[in-house]
Amino acid sequence: MRVGLVGFAGSGKTTVFNTMTGLAVSVGFGGELRYGTVQVPDKRLAALSRIFSPKKTTYAEISFCDIPGEHGSEHKGLSSKALQQIRDQDAFCLVLRDFASLVVEGDPDPLHDLEAFHLECVIADLEVVERRLDRARKEQAPKQELTTFETIKTALDEGRPLRSLSASDLDRGNLRGYPLLTDRPLLVAVNRSEAHVADPMQEKLATRIQELDAAGLVLSASVEAEIAGLEQNEQAVFLEDLGLAESALSRFIRTAYGLLDLISFFTVGPDEVRAWPIRRGTAARQAAGRIHSDLERGFIRAEVVPYEVFVEYGSEQNVKTAGLLQVEGKEYVVADGDILHVRFNV
Repeated sequence: MRVGLVGFAGSGKTTVFNTMTGLAVSVGFGGELRYGTVQVPDKRLAALSRIFSPKKTTYAEISFCDIPGEHGSEHKGLSSKALQQIRDQDAFCLVLRDFASLVVEGDPDPLHDLEAFHLECVIADLEVVERRLDRARKEQAPKQELTTFETIKTALDEGRPLRSLSASDLDRGNLRGYPLLTDRPLLVAVNRSEAHVADPMQEKLATRIQELDAAGLVLSASVEAEIAGLEQNEQAVFLEDLGLAESALSRFIRTAYGLLDLISFFTVGPDEVRAWPIRRGTAARQAAGRIHSDLERGFIRAEVVPYEVFVEYGSEQNVKTAGLLQVEGKEYVVADGDILHVRFNV
């Protein structure tokens, strides 16, 4: 799953990208797409690793793509090239500048930039939908398909993102193959200077993010870069001095993970303790296939222990003795934090 970092030039998104991935791609206007994979912070996995002391601990991962920002006198708009690049992403993170810059003209206006990005996406989606509607009417397409695209057009004409439409309002089965930007999950990251990193988000901006059915958070890319360069024990002290409970980058990655509607289940043992990412609502048999195709093909049952239960009782044997080991079939929907042991035969 890929999350595209987008934003207008000078927003600081490449600094965020470098800090997350540990890469050192050049910071500045233009450039090529850059890709990086990061671990998803998970205190539960860390706790399981301490209990089992495995040879290897493997965190869930998520891929980020740094998409070059627009610049020049018209930097508030997105070019057709940029729009095509962000269409390839599963979700977006829009980084908004909320700090003074020697490189970008004018005072920061994150609300204006958010509206500019949203408008560009709405216009791009309208172009796709209007072309499809014209063709569907000429070809006398099924009424259900026409209704779907007419519903989309109405929402876009009103300036509403498609992500705000529920499954009952919009049949997304007719949208396969259509790269509609406003239907993608959106995370808005407000990038500030160190002096204001602990300040709450402006009320108007927070309200507008909520109206767009997006998630939002505040961070300082320069501060996060400094934190990433510190030893682990020094990071907590630095964060405390800034009035922060944890690194914004950790919240950023977890939020992006959640935006993709991903959860983690765990496998445990002396060789490896591992988090496996799956879509929310995945059945046990398909979840087993994430571990290995043989487990899905020969699936018999899954022995399941919720993370909270395991931590309370301290060991698999104690859980069994208490009669709390769940034995589930292939249709069982795996929950976030489930510890699975798959029984199979091929």
